[in-house]
Amino acid sequence: MAIDPDFLEHLRDLFSGLGPLRTGRMFSGAAIYAEEDAMFAMVSSSGTVYMKSDASTEQAYLAAGATPFFYTRKEGTREVRSLMSLPESALDDPEEALEWARLSLGPARAAAAEKRRAKAKRKRRATN
Repeated sequence: MAIDPDFLEHLRDLFSGLGPLRTGRMFSGAAIYAEEDAMFAMVSSSGTVYMKSDASTEQAYLAAGATPFFYTRKEGTREVRSLMSLPESALDDPEEALEWARLSLGPARAAAAEKRRAKAKRKRRATN
């Protein structure tokens, strides 16, 4: 199932307080980035919005009723706790949505920095 462009635009509006945003493909859904490369949200092919999370934010998401992203393969179901569902109430409340987005920026920035370090390391190895 493709992501509804109107829904993606709605999410861009909800999170616009973070500044310029860009989107990109992720799995069969879409990723939403702030600050160039900080992927703070993902929309699954089913239309569920997942926010970047880590050990410092997971409890806040769980307390709000969020669930982790999961996918199924023939080996079984895999849970990805670094992506937690956006609480439903935030889909219609720009202030609440922005609070969750700001909470997810910390883990998103850390993940982006790690990706940059790994890419630089691969590049150094390739040139040696």
